[in-house]
Amino acid sequence: MTSTPGHRITVEPAAVHVRAVHDGQVLAESRRPLLLRETGCPDRYYLPPEDVRTELLTPSDTRTHCPFKGDASYWSLPDAADLVWAYPEPREQVAAIKNHFCFYDTHLIAH
Repeated sequence: MTSTPGHRITVEPAAVHVRAVHDGQVLAESRRPLLLRETGCPDRYYLPPEDVRTELLTPSDTRTHCPFKGDASYWSLPDAADLVWAYPEPREQVAAIKNHFCFYDTHLIAH
């Protein structure tokens, strides 16, 4: 957990089965996702790289910086730029998400 006045992040194992689907194609499926909760942001599932079909993804030149999590790298599909991101070197407080993939603009099924 990390927190500053008015801002908090927690990372914990989630006891759910998560599938990330884009246009009917399964991009990832995991029974061991991490759930990241951050003040002011939607809850996000971070999936281990072994559970992601990385062969479908193309690395992007996009990089972003979060003062709480660190620097993120992105991956794309041919029809969806920067659909997936990960933190290769996250800040110590969220070290558990290192190299785990998070999906934006996908249909996430958690059960």
